[in-house]
Amino acid sequence: MTDKLIIFDTTLRDGEQSPGAAMTREKKIRIARQLEKLGVDVIEAGFAAASVGDFEAVKAVAETIKGSTVCSLARASENDVRRAGEAIQPAKSGRIHTFIATSPIHMQHKLRMSEDQVVERAVAAVKWALEYTDDVEFSAEDAVRSDMEFLVRIFDEVIKAGAKTLNVPDTVGYSIPAGWGERIKQLIQRVPNSDKVIWSTHCHNDLGLAVANSLSAVMNGARQVECTINGLGERAGNASLEEIVMAVKTRRDVFNLDTRIDTTQIVTTSKLVSSITGYPVQPNKAIVGANAFAHESGIHQDGVLKHRETYEIMRAEDVGWNANKLTLGKLSGRNALRSRFTSLNIEFASEESFNAAFVRFKELADRKHEIFDEDLQALVSDEAIAQVDEYYRLTSLRAHCETGILPVARVVMSIGSQSHEAEMHGGGPVDATFKAIEKIVHSGTELQLYSVNNITSGTDAQGEVTVRLAKGGRIVNGQGADTDIVVASAKAYLNALNKLHGNAERAHPQV
Repeated sequence: MTDKLIIFDTTLRDGEQSPGAAMTREKKIRIARQLEKLGVDVIEAGFAAASVGDFEAVKAVAETIKGSTVCSLARASENDVRRAGEAIQPAKSGRIHTFIATSPIHMQHKLRMSEDQVVERAVAAVKWALEYTDDVEFSAEDAVRSDMEFLVRIFDEVIKAGAKTLNVPDTVGYSIPAGWGERIKQLIQRVPNSDKVIWSTHCHNDLGLAVANSLSAVMNGARQVECTINGLGERAGNASLEEIVMAVKTRRDVFNLDTRIDTTQIVTTSKLVSSITGYPVQPNKAIVGANAFAHESGIHQDGVLKHRETYEIMRAEDVGWNANKLTLGKLSGRNALRSRFTSLNIEFASEESFNAAFVRFKELADRKHEIFDEDLQALVSDEAIAQVDEYYRLTSLRAHCETGILPVARVVMSIGSQSHEAEMHGGGPVDATFKAIEKIVHSGTELQLYSVNNITSGTDAQGEVTVRLAKGGRIVNGQGADTDIVVASAKAYLNALNKLHGNAERAHPQV
């Protein structure tokens, strides 16, 4: 067994399956660059066969990333595997991750295949993948509910076929740590030539045990963990990368393993993913939550002041807190801004794009005394939103709120080339604004989520708003940022409407 733990990040693939978290090619590249800077071993960039857009996104990440392996997911079908192979061809180091369900319930009701047929398909998929790369990973989907004898059989066959990594996923988040660790241990003991491959685990968080199950697998021989930034993922999410990494680092006495992760990049990566996907991080989230290193109790505060280790098992600086303070203001020049964007792994497609960002920076600096890294991340996200095909565009907004008087908002916006305006009352200025927009667009959508988070501290901080809209089975997240929270709300609502209007469909890899 290696003394290194391989970190396989699937934020760009499994994380993207969170409702409304679909990412554009450009956003995937931004996150992939930061994951590379973080030191992730394997970046699962997407599911190349899902759509033309997903194929192009995986290919673009493969062309961009040099310091990490770039991987594409593929069902055990020839078309999927070949699309994955074509997408990762530009990568300096590429991997194909193919999977097929192995539990009786999945084989009977979803695949409608016998055990023999499933084994035959799995072996064929590995062999197709080997035509493109010698780094092939095989996953037995829903391994937690699969028969142990059948798992031993199928893993034995794919090892013979040439798979280098075997992934044992708890697809439905059903396992508990003791049982999951024992399953990993039994597989390693019983599968022939198990010492010739890397054993991996991929745990979902339906029972809140994804990290615990993953670490139990590691203690029983797994040497790759599949995880996501902030634990992002469908349903209750995946094992959280930052929690896995810091558990292994902090409790080296237990795990005796190292990772390639530069932990000082964790908070920056967390905030970038949160900003791009529209999924805020809860304040009490381990490692990256705003309260992760806060002490309210007077006894705790006194102890920490006297000796940090009394109540802190990690240093906030080690995961990136307080490491990215920046004093940029309205007097800062283009070179200072460009230099900071470069350090944040933010690149612009053209000088015109940078010029537009610089103009937005100056506008923000007139309203906000100090500009921090988080502001720049939001500024670039806002710029990207502005470059989306804006069928709906905000022209102006006036909102009035006064004690004892019903709030009112007047919205002027364009739909295509036509200008429209409406005025509506509401329970608050945001409610009035949304009602005024709906009076114009008649979208017929359902508002599923309205979330506000401050990007930095201070009363002049930008507010970042996430709006989730649903219509006809489609769910999208819209985002907007501004020092005026009502304006940010309008931006977010219109961004969501523009995504719905774009009607870009995404295929789910397990459908």
